[in-house]
Parts: sequence; structure tokens; C-alpha cells
Amino acid sequence: MDFNQENLFGQIEDLQELSFIERPVRRYLKTPEEIERLTVDEELNDIERAVYLLSNSSYQHSIVRNWGGGSVTSYQSPLSFSSSQIYRDFGREKVVFQKPTGDISSGQDVQRTSVVVNLPNLMRQNTSETIRRVVPKIREVLHVAGVEMQLAAAVSFLTILQEELVSITAYIHSFLPIILANLDHRDTVVSNAWLETLLTVINALPKETIRQEILSPLVSKAQLSQTVQSRLASCKILGKVARKFESHIIKRDILPLVKSLCQDVEYEVRSCMCRQLEFIAQGIGVEQTKTAILPELVELARDEGSSVRIAAFDTIVNLLVMFDSDDRTQIIFPLVMMFCEKSFKADESILAPLSHQLGKLCHGLSGNLTNEQHMWFLDFYKKFSTLGLQQENGQSDHTTQFYAADMDAKYVSVRQNCAYNLPAMILFVDPKCFYSELYPTFSTLCHDPETLVRRTVATGFHEVIKLLGSSVHTVHKELIALLQDESLEVLDALLDHLPEILRCVITGGDHAGSETKVHVPDLIPALSIAEQRAATSLKWRIHEKLLLTFSCLPQVISSDQIYYKFLPIMFRIMTTNNVLPVQRASARTLCVFVRYNRKQEQRQEICSKLVEQLGQGKSCWNRLRFLDTCECIMDLFSKAFFCKYFFLPVLELSNDPVPNVRIKFCYMLPKLKSALKLPADKHLLQQLELCVRKLLCQEKDKDVTAIVRIITLELDRMETSTESFPKRLQEKDLLDHKKEKEENLLLEMEDMEKRGESKLMNEKKLLSSFNKDGKRKTKLGRSRSLGGRVAPPKITTDKSTMKLTSAASNSQIATTTKNALLSFDGMLQSHSSSSGGTASLPTCSSRFYSANSNEHKTNGGKDTLPKKFNL
Repeated sequence: MDFNQENLFGQIEDLQELSFIERPVRRYLKTPEEIERLTVDEELNDIERAVYLLSNSSYQHSIVRNWGGGSVTSYQSPLSFSSSQIYRDFGREKVVFQKPTGDISSGQDVQRTSVVVNLPNLMRQNTSETIRRVVPKIREVLHVAGVEMQLAAAVSFLTILQEELVSITAYIHSFLPIILANLDHRDTVVSNAWLETLLTVINALPKETIRQEILSPLVSKAQLSQTVQSRLASCKILGKVARKFESHIIKRDILPLVKSLCQDVEYEVRSCMCRQLEFIAQGIGVEQTKTAILPELVELARDEGSSVRIAAFDTIVNLLVMFDSDDRTQIIFPLVMMFCEKSFKADESILAPLSHQLGKLCHGLSGNLTNEQHMWFLDFYKKFSTLGLQQENGQSDHTTQFYAADMDAKYVSVRQNCAYNLPAMILFVDPKCFYSELYPTFSTLCHDPETLVRRTVATGFHEVIKLLGSSVHTVHKELIALLQDESLEVLDALLDHLPEILRCVITGGDHAGSETKVHVPDLIPALSIAEQRAATSLKWRIHEKLLLTFSCLPQVISSDQIYYKFLPIMFRIMTTNNVLPVQRASARTLCVFVRYNRKQEQRQEICSKLVEQLGQGKSCWNRLRFLDTCECIMDLFSKAFFCKYFFLPVLELSNDPVPNVRIKFCYMLPKLKSALKLPADKHLLQQLELCVRKLLCQEKDKDVTAIVRIITLELDRMETSTESFPKRLQEKDLLDHKKEKEENLLLEMEDMEKRGESKLMNEKKLLSSFNKDGKRKTKLGRSRSLGGRVAPPKITTDKSTMKLTSAASNSQIATTTKNALLSFDGMLQSHSSSSGGTASLPTCSSRFYSANSNEHKTNGGKDTLPKKFNL
């Protein structure tokens, strides 16, 4: 018995510990007295309530003089001294604020914080009363407020400025002193929040206010006697105010403080001031930058602190445009060269920042480098791109394999930065020299063992393709490798610009659009493998994104390839996948495939499959997806197309045995009515009205009945569109008219292609028969020539006439098809050139005829051509 109790309930000591769980919970319960103290009269308006909450405080505070100790002066009446006194005496006195004990203080803090958060709304309601009564109370409470209230006040003050709830004069008088008073807060998070608010406020302040209220006190705040936090804030403020003044004022008032902070004893201050030199240089101009800023940068680049050297290097790169050719050649390049070599030998902590700026540095110095210097930077980049990898020995293949020697985080970051700088380095070496100079490095980064590196390459792959132009075929293998990457993060990064990438790859880099498309091997299998990996993973968002991206395929591959390779995939996903967004994405992409399919038989077959497998499927989920697919069809196709293939199958779902299907059908009734046009669709309108009456009379499910009644009222208010002249059509009708015209154009193009193919076949048969007759008559002519007679050139004349007729008919078909394509939208233009139909057949036939005509000229006599022209 004891054993069972021990197994069921545990040890007796463990049960005793459970009795202490309720005690902390009871401690947070409020007594009636405390609830009464936290209760506010409901009759007070917003401003009076805010004043009451801010005044209802029981804070006690004391000032401890002499930072190390000394006499203590206590103030019984709270907040009896002004904020300016605290701001002025903060360096000599330590202000100690003590909150009253008890749980009531936390409730009051929440109430006061809510008032501060709601301050912008109070300003919108009554600006003058809020400034007169509420803002002074907030100013008093902030001295003893916690972190939450301080952060809320900083955000509210910034919101008031950005939304221009008060004039800039009123803001300077009421809010700017509070911001300046809280810059030296003892909490670093709070002081940084107020500093960011002040830096934003400076943009809106007039110059005179900045000089008096900010720049004058800044001289004392930047001294070594102040705290590090105060000097860091001074550096950022100097960089901000330098954009507001003229160059002579910066040189006189700001530049001495800048040089003093660049020589500060703390490396944090030197690094912060070094990053602000870029803005100082923009304010003083090119000449003063060369004489005043560049020497400071050179000295800071040799600083003992690595963070200072990194800041100096970043600033030099950002200021390259302000240095002339001599400065770049004589000062910048030797300094950068020393910096890079030192990073490899002694200081590996600056490798990542250096690699991040390397592309921008090379691009900025490219116009001032010799061939040797150019090769030095390129070799340096190649070393960075393989940092942390070692070449595997014994590899005879030209595709060098690598394995990770030291997968340290800093080496991975360096290679990731190299992948990020690939477009800049392609510009540096010239895209024409990409294959000889950078292709091995590019291939290595595409096959890097780290996912972050490959993902970065995939993110910028579209920029690389744009730069390569007509040489885009050199990176086909890398595109296939990234599509088949084992990590879905790489595929996700590639999907953002995949339509653009595929267009450039298929058209050979011709951005203007080309009718000739390049065959990329393994592209379709790579896309299929990517879809399979996304489908088998748990990351359904990537799968959804990939399926939506597949809607660009009609621009790059033919209709037959889509029909045989990708349409089965879409049907499989719609019928077997369990994720609703993925099913809807596949349905929409399938509708896009049907929309731009150029073969009537395939379109009809797909529509019948949708009706049979989804609309008449055994699973209610498939029937629900059929309704989703019909909504996509309504968006992409014309009303006539939908009514022809899907209107009646949708009406059949009104008798579905599952109530959810009938509910979804009821929600589609307004769209169904809007898809009709009178008088052509009068019989469909009658079917729809009959269906609605049947639902109203025979429906037994109460949810479906309620929805039908609501939808019926909406249907009564709707007006059915009628066929009218184009000038009288509304915007929606014009769009539908355009869709219908495009669909008819597809049918006409298909008929033209079929007629062109049949005509070519007949001409080929006719040509073969002429060739046979020509051989017979040639033999007859030779026999007659033996008797001294000349054969008449009838065969030659017929053949030439046939050649001209065939060429004219073929050119007419090609011209008509091309004009139809140009009048169609962009996606259909690209797709028409990939189908290999009319545009290619006339060219082949004309070559065939010209070859035979030349052969006939060589076989005929010299008098044949002049006689034909005389006739």
C-alpha cells in the first residue's frame, strides 16, 4: 500500500512543497482599500483623469550629496525641485529615488504608463489643455519613473513630433527640455532611447535652437571628466548637427570637439566618433576633408583597438568619392593594402568587416589601379572566398572539390560576404572576363558546404545573370545545382527572383525579349525535384511559394512541356495534399497554365478533368477545391469561358450531401450571377434561379438556410450585365471583353498554325511530284536535244512560281502570327516563341525551296533564266 502511494503521489516531502504554490498567488490579490485607491471616478474626462493618475503618487526621494557619501537631505513633499536643477547638478549630486513599498505602486505605475502612452491622443483632443496640465505632470513623474514609462514617453514624444500635433515652437518649449533632461539617465537603455528621440528631433529644429540648446551644452558634455555614456552621446549628436550648419561654422565650433573625441582615451568613444566623420566630411566639403578628416582617418586606421580600425576602414570606403586620384593612389591604396595584409597575419577579428566592404572598395578604386594592383585585389578576393576550406588532394578533375577544414563562424561569415560581393566583383573584372577570372570562385561559392553561403549566392543570383548578359549560359550548371540544393533555405532565397532568372536564362540574357529561346538541359527535372523536396518537408510556406512561382513557366517553356510535366503535379497536389494554402496555390497555378495553353484539345481535356476529378469527386475536400478553382477561373478567364465549361457543374453542387460544400456554393452565388450576360445566357440564369428556389424550399440544414436567405437578398439587388456596344461598357465589362478577345486570339492562332502546317505538307507533296515529273521531262529534253531541238522551260517556270507562292503564303502566316502576338500581353508573347510553331516552319521551308531552286539553276542551261523573264 505504501509502495502504491509512493508511485502515485510521490514522496511526502514533495507533497509538502506543493502547499507553498498558492502563497505567491495570494500575495498579488488586492485588498478593498488598495482597490479603492486605484479606482478612478468615471465622470472625469480624459485630461482630468490623466492629471489625477499622474498626481496620485506617493513617491519619496532624497538627494545624497557627495557621490562617495556625506549628508543626506530628505524631501517629504514629493518632486519639490525642478528638472533644470537636476539636469544642472547631476554631475555633483546623486539623486536617489525610493518607491513606497507594497503592491499598490505597481498598479500606479501601470496607470501612469497608460497615460504617457495615450499622450498623442490627448494632444489630438485638446492640445492646449494637454500642454498646460498634463505635460508638466509627466515631466515631474519621469524623474522617478521606471524603465517602461521612460521608454513609453520617448516614443510618445517622437510620435507627437512626426505627426505634427503641435507647432515646432511649442514643441521646443514643452518637450525639448524633458528630452535633454533624461539624456543622462542612469539606465543605458533609457538614455539610448532618449538619444534616438533627440537625433530625430534635431532634423526639425531651427539652427538657432540647436546652437543654444544643444551645441553649447555639448562642449562640457564632451570633456574627459564626463562619463563614457555622455561622450558617446556627444559623438552621435555632433554627427547629426553637422548636417545642419555651414562649413565655416562646422570648422569653427564642431571640428575642435571632433578632433578631441578622436583622441579620447576610451576606444569606444574613438570608434563612435570615427563613424561620424563621414557626416562631418559631407558638411565641410572636399577641401577641408582632405586637410582635416583624412589625417585623422589615417591615424585611426593604425589604432590599437580593432573596433577603431574597422570603423576607420568603413569610413574610408564610404568617403572614396570625396578623395581625388592622387589621394587614392598615394594614401588610400597603401593604407588599405596594409590593412588587408595585417588582417590575415595578426588580426582575424577584422576579416568579416573587411570582406563585407571589399566589393565596394574594389569598385571605388577600379579607375585608379594599375594592372598589378587590380590582380592583387582579385587574388585577395579569391583567398577570402575559400577561407576556411582546403583543397582535397588527388583530384584530377577540373571541378575542384573542397571539404571544410575549420568551420569557424568568422570564416563562414567571410565567405558569406564574398558571396554578397559577387556582383560588385563582376563589375570589377568586367563581365566579359567573368569565365576566365571569376567563374571558378563563383562555382566554389555555389557549392560551399555552408548553407548561409549558398543562400547568399542564391539571393544575388539574378544580379549576376543581369551582368553576364549574353554569357548567361556559363552559369546554367550553378542554377540547376541551386534548384536541387538539399537545403530549402537556398531554394527559398532563389524563389524571390526565379521568374526573372528563368526569363534571362531561356532568352540568353536578352532583356528586350527574344523570339529564339535557349534550351537549358535538366531545367524541368530540377524544378520537379525542387517541388518534391518542398512537398516532403514540413515547410509548407516554401512549397506554397514555389507553386505560385511556377505560374511564370508559360513564359519560358512550351505548352506541351507544361501539359506533360507540370499539370500532373498540380492535379496530384490538389487531390492529395492536406495543406489548404498549398492546395489553393496549386489550383491558381493550374488555372494560369490553362489560361496560356495554345491547344484547344488540351484546354478542353484539363477542364473535363477538373470537373470529373474535383467537381464530381468522391471526397468533399476535392469538391471544395473545385469551388476554389472556379473562383480562380473567374478571375483569370472571361465570363464566356467560365459559363461554357464550369457554370453547370458548379450548379450541380447545390445538391451536394455535405452541408459545408453547399454553404460554400451559396457564398459563390453572387459571383455566378455576375458571370452571366443577357440575352445569351438567359437559360443559365433560369437554371440559377431554379437552383436558388430549390435551396429555399427544400434545404433542411439550418446554417445553409440562413446563408441562402441572406444571399438571396443580395442576388435581388444585383443587376445582370447585358451585351452592349464597347463604348457603353463599364470597367469590369471592358476587362472581360479584353479577356474574351485574347482567348479568341489563341484559337485563331491555333487555326493559323494548323493551316500553315497542312499547307506546308501539301506543298512538300506537290514539290516531290514536281521533282519526279522534272526528272522525266529532263530525260525527254536530253533525247530531243540529240535531234537538234531545245526543250521549253515549262518545269522551271512552274517551279519558280511555286517557290514564290509558297514563300509569300508562309511570310503572310508568319506576319499575321507575329502581329497577333504583339497585340497580346507579355506572357503570351514570350510563350508563343517557345512553342516552335509557325515562326520556325516558314524559315525551314524557304531554305528548302531555295536549295532546290539553286540546284535547278545549276542543272539548267544558261538561256533558261532570260527566257523566263521574257515570257
